Amino acid sequence: MKSLTLALGTVATVSAHGHVTGIVAGGKYYMGYTPNFQYMNPVPKVPAWSAGGYGMGGIVAGQYGRLDIVCHDNPKPGQAYAEVKAGDSINVQWSNWPDSHHGPIIDYLAPCPGDCTTLSSPTLLKFTKTAEAGLVKPGAPNTYIWATDAMHKNNNTWISKIPSSLKPGNYVLRNEIIALHTAGTVGGAQNYPQCFNLKVTGNGGKALPGGVPATQFYRGESQGIVFNIAAKVDSYPVPGPPLWTG
Repeated sequence: MKSLTLALGTVATVSAHGHVTGIVAGGKYYMGYTPNFQYMNPVPKVPAWSAGGYGMGGIVAGQYGRLDIVCHDNPKPGQAYAEVKAGDSINVQWSNWPDSHHGPIIDYLAPCPGDCTTLSSPTLLKFTKTAEAGLVKPGAPNTYIWATDAMHKNNNTWISKIPSSLKPGNYVLRNEIIALHTAGTVGGAQNYPQCFNLKVTGNGGKALPGGVPATQFYRGESQGIVFNIAAKVDSYPVPGPPLWTG
Protein backbone atom coordinates (compact mmCIF):
# COMPACT_ATOMS: atom_id res chain seq x y z
CA MET A 1 0.00 0.00 0.00
CA LYS A 2 1.31 3.43 -0.83
CA SER A 3 0.98 6.37 1.53
CA LEU A 4 0.91 10.05 0.72
CA THR A 5 -0.60 13.18 2.19
CA LEU A 6 -2.77 14.64 4.86
CA ALA A 7 -1.84 16.19 8.08
CA LEU A 8 -2.76 17.40 11.49
CA GLY A 9 -0.92 18.59 14.54
CA THR A 10 1.63 21.18 15.48
CA VAL A 11 5.32 20.59 14.87
CA ALA A 12 8.46 22.22 16.15
CA THR A 13 11.08 23.65 13.84
CA VAL A 14 14.84 23.33 13.61
CA SER A 15 17.30 25.38 11.68
CA ALA A 16 18.46 22.63 9.36
CA HIS A 17 17.55 18.98 9.01
CA GLY A 18 14.65 17.05 10.44
CA HIS A 19 13.54 14.66 13.13
CA VAL A 20 10.16 13.42 14.33
CA THR A 21 8.70 15.68 17.01
CA GLY A 22 5.84 13.31 17.81
CA ILE A 23 3.18 10.96 16.50
CA VAL A 24 -0.61 10.82 16.74
CA ALA A 25 -1.99 7.30 17.12
CA GLY A 26 -5.50 6.28 18.15
CA GLY A 27 -6.38 9.95 18.59
CA LYS A 28 -3.59 10.43 21.18
CA TYR A 29 -0.42 12.50 20.83
CA TYR A 30 2.91 10.94 21.82
CA MET A 31 6.01 13.10 22.11
CA GLY A 32 9.05 12.14 20.07
CA TYR A 33 12.48 11.58 21.56
CA THR A 34 14.74 14.51 22.32
CA PRO A 35 18.25 14.48 23.84
CA ASN A 36 16.89 17.08 26.30
CA PHE A 37 15.35 14.14 28.18
CA GLN A 38 18.72 13.64 29.89
CA TYR A 39 18.13 16.86 31.83
CA MET A 40 14.64 15.90 33.00
CA ASN A 41 13.69 14.16 36.23
CA PRO A 42 11.84 11.93 35.82
CA VAL A 43 12.80 11.10 32.26
CA PRO A 44 9.64 10.98 30.08
CA LYS A 45 8.68 7.51 28.92
CA VAL A 46 7.74 7.71 25.24
CA PRO A 47 7.24 5.18 22.41
CA ALA A 48 10.02 6.84 20.39
CA TRP A 49 13.43 5.18 20.34
CA SER A 50 16.36 7.31 21.41
CA ALA A 51 17.95 9.15 18.51
CA GLY A 52 20.97 11.32 19.08
CA GLY A 53 22.72 13.69 16.73
CA TYR A 54 20.04 16.36 16.47
CA GLY A 55 22.69 19.00 17.02
CA MET A 56 24.10 17.93 13.66
CA GLY A 57 20.72 17.83 12.00
CA GLY A 58 19.64 14.27 12.61
CA ILE A 59 21.53 12.72 9.68
CA VAL A 60 22.64 9.11 9.53
CA ALA A 61 24.98 8.89 6.54
CA GLY A 62 27.26 6.12 5.34
CA GLN A 63 26.12 3.72 8.08
CA TYR A 64 24.70 0.95 5.88
CA GLY A 65 25.33 -2.39 7.50
CA ARG A 66 25.90 -0.77 10.89
CA LEU A 67 23.75 -0.36 13.99
CA ASP A 68 22.97 3.34 13.49
CA ILE A 69 20.97 2.74 10.29
CA VAL A 70 18.31 0.82 12.23
CA CYS A 71 16.68 3.59 14.29
CA HIS A 72 19.28 6.39 14.36
CA ASP A 73 22.66 6.70 16.03
CA ASN A 74 23.11 4.84 19.30
CA PRO A 75 19.48 3.64 19.31
CA LYS A 76 17.81 2.44 22.49
CA PRO A 77 14.22 1.17 22.82
CA GLY A 78 11.36 3.50 23.59
CA GLN A 79 9.99 2.96 27.08
CA ALA A 80 6.28 3.13 26.21
CA TYR A 81 3.84 2.09 23.48
CA ALA A 82 1.52 3.94 21.14
CA GLU A 83 -1.69 1.94 20.81
CA VAL A 84 -3.32 1.71 17.39
CA LYS A 85 -5.87 -0.53 15.71
CA ALA A 86 -4.94 -2.51 12.62
CA GLY A 87 -6.25 -0.56 9.63
CA ASP A 88 -5.87 2.83 11.31
CA SER A 89 -3.32 5.48 10.44
CA ILE A 90 -0.59 7.19 12.42
CA ASN A 91 0.36 10.83 11.89
CA VAL A 92 4.15 11.04 11.96
CA GLN A 93 4.96 14.68 12.63
CA TRP A 94 8.37 15.81 11.39
CA SER A 95 10.11 19.04 12.26
CA ASN A 96 10.30 21.66 9.52
CA TRP A 97 11.71 19.89 6.48
CA PRO A 98 14.10 21.73 4.09
CA ASP A 99 12.66 22.32 0.61
CA SER A 100 15.93 21.20 -0.99
CA HIS A 101 15.99 17.78 0.68
CA HIS A 102 13.92 15.82 -1.87
CA GLY A 103 13.51 12.08 -1.58
CA PRO A 104 11.38 9.06 -0.66
CA ILE A 105 9.59 8.26 2.59
CA ILE A 106 9.37 4.61 3.61
CA ASP A 107 7.55 2.73 6.39
CA TYR A 108 8.71 -0.55 7.88
CA LEU A 109 7.20 -2.71 10.62
CA ALA A 110 8.93 -5.37 12.72
CA PRO A 111 7.32 -7.62 15.34
CA CYS A 112 9.07 -7.53 18.69
CA PRO A 113 10.21 -10.87 20.12
CA GLY A 114 8.42 -10.08 23.39
CA ASP A 115 8.47 -6.65 25.01
CA CYS A 116 9.77 -3.93 22.68
CA THR A 117 10.89 -1.79 25.62
CA THR A 118 13.46 -4.35 26.78
CA LEU A 119 15.07 -5.35 23.47
CA SER A 120 18.78 -5.82 23.97
CA SER A 121 19.62 -4.71 20.42
CA PRO A 122 17.69 -3.26 17.45
CA THR A 123 19.50 -5.75 15.23
CA LEU A 124 17.05 -8.36 16.59
CA LEU A 125 14.25 -6.63 14.67
CA LYS A 126 13.35 -8.01 11.25
CA PHE A 127 11.47 -5.39 9.24
CA THR A 128 8.92 -5.63 6.45
CA LYS A 129 8.31 -2.66 4.17
CA THR A 130 4.62 -1.74 4.46
CA ALA A 131 4.48 1.60 2.59
CA GLU A 132 6.63 3.68 0.29
CA ALA A 133 6.41 6.82 -1.81
CA GLY A 134 9.20 8.18 -3.94
CA LEU A 135 8.76 10.30 -7.04
CA VAL A 136 5.17 11.52 -7.02
CA LYS A 137 5.46 13.65 -10.16
CA PRO A 138 8.39 13.33 -12.62
CA GLY A 139 10.00 16.37 -14.17
CA ALA A 140 12.94 18.71 -14.26
CA PRO A 141 14.32 20.25 -11.06
CA ASN A 142 11.87 22.70 -9.50
CA THR A 143 8.97 20.98 -11.28
CA TYR A 144 9.14 17.42 -9.92
CA ILE A 145 7.33 16.42 -6.72
CA TRP A 146 8.74 13.92 -4.24
CA ALA A 147 7.19 12.30 -1.18
CA THR A 148 9.09 14.81 0.97
CA ASP A 149 7.49 17.69 -0.93
CA ALA A 150 4.01 16.29 -0.31
CA MET A 151 4.85 15.76 3.36
CA HIS A 152 6.26 19.28 3.68
CA LYS A 153 3.12 20.82 2.17
CA ASN A 154 0.96 18.87 4.61
CA ASN A 155 2.26 20.47 7.79
CA ASN A 156 5.36 18.24 7.75
CA THR A 157 3.18 15.23 8.58
CA TRP A 158 3.43 11.78 7.04
CA ILE A 159 0.49 9.36 7.24
CA SER A 160 1.56 5.83 8.08
CA LYS A 161 -1.18 3.25 7.48
CA ILE A 162 -1.16 0.11 9.64
CA PRO A 163 -2.25 -2.87 7.49
CA SER A 164 -5.82 -3.86 8.32
CA SER A 165 -4.96 -7.56 8.14
CA LEU A 166 -2.04 -7.29 10.58
CA LYS A 167 -1.99 -9.67 13.51
CA PRO A 168 -2.27 -7.93 16.91
CA GLY A 169 0.93 -7.63 18.90
CA ASN A 170 3.93 -5.50 19.75
CA TYR A 171 5.74 -3.90 16.82
CA VAL A 172 8.35 -1.30 15.99
CA LEU A 173 7.41 1.22 13.29
CA ARG A 174 10.44 2.51 11.37
CA ASN A 175 9.66 5.68 9.42
CA GLU A 176 12.50 6.85 7.19
CA ILE A 177 13.25 9.74 4.89
CA ILE A 178 16.15 9.46 2.44
CA ALA A 179 17.33 12.88 1.26
CA LEU A 180 18.82 12.71 -2.23
CA HIS A 181 20.05 16.26 -2.84
CA THR A 182 23.70 15.11 -2.62
CA ALA A 183 23.15 11.48 -3.65
CA GLY A 184 24.66 11.71 -7.13
CA THR A 185 27.75 9.84 -5.89
CA VAL A 186 28.34 7.00 -3.41
CA GLY A 187 28.15 8.27 0.15
CA GLY A 188 25.98 11.29 -0.65
CA ALA A 189 22.54 10.05 0.41
CA GLN A 190 21.26 11.14 3.82
CA ASN A 191 19.08 8.74 5.83
CA TYR A 192 16.75 9.86 8.60
CA PRO A 193 15.38 6.72 10.32
CA GLN A 194 13.08 7.05 13.34
CA CYS A 195 11.49 4.22 15.34
CA PHE A 196 8.45 3.91 17.62
CA ASN A 197 6.96 1.11 19.70
CA LEU A 198 3.41 0.19 18.71
CA LYS A 199 0.82 -1.99 20.40
CA VAL A 200 -1.42 -3.08 17.52
CA THR A 201 -4.93 -4.23 18.38
CA GLY A 202 -7.75 -5.62 16.25
CA ASN A 203 -8.92 -8.86 14.67
CA GLY A 204 -6.33 -9.28 11.92
CA GLY A 205 -4.75 -12.66 11.49
CA LYS A 206 -1.80 -12.11 9.19
CA ALA A 207 1.69 -12.16 10.59
CA LEU A 208 4.33 -10.24 8.70
CA PRO A 209 6.65 -12.33 6.52
CA GLY A 210 10.13 -13.18 7.78
CA GLY A 211 11.47 -9.67 7.38
CA VAL A 212 14.98 -8.29 6.99
CA PRO A 213 17.28 -6.61 9.52
CA ALA A 214 17.67 -2.92 8.72
CA THR A 215 21.43 -3.46 8.45
CA GLN A 216 20.68 -5.40 5.25
CA PHE A 217 18.33 -2.88 3.59
CA TYR A 218 20.83 -0.89 1.57
CA ARG A 219 24.36 -0.75 0.29
CA GLY A 220 26.25 2.41 -0.50
CA GLU A 221 25.98 1.74 -4.23
CA SER A 222 22.33 0.53 -4.25
CA GLN A 223 19.92 1.92 -6.84
CA GLY A 224 17.89 4.65 -5.20
CA ILE A 225 20.67 5.33 -2.71
CA VAL A 226 22.90 6.62 -5.49
CA PHE A 227 20.63 8.85 -7.57
CA ASN A 228 21.11 12.16 -9.38
CA ILE A 229 18.19 14.56 -8.93
CA ALA A 230 20.02 17.45 -10.57
CA ALA A 231 18.79 16.37 -14.00
CA LYS A 232 15.31 15.68 -15.39
CA VAL A 233 13.85 12.80 -13.39
CA ASP A 234 11.51 10.34 -15.13
CA SER A 235 11.35 7.57 -12.52
CA TYR A 236 12.88 6.50 -9.22
CA PRO A 237 13.59 3.01 -7.81
CA VAL A 238 12.66 3.11 -4.13
CA PRO A 239 15.46 1.20 -2.38
CA GLY A 240 15.12 -1.53 0.22
CA PRO A 241 13.29 -4.87 0.35
CA PRO A 242 10.05 -5.46 -1.58
CA LEU A 243 6.81 -3.83 -0.51
CA TRP A 244 4.51 -6.22 1.41
CA THR A 245 1.15 -6.66 -0.29
CA GLY A 246 -0.44 -8.64 2.55
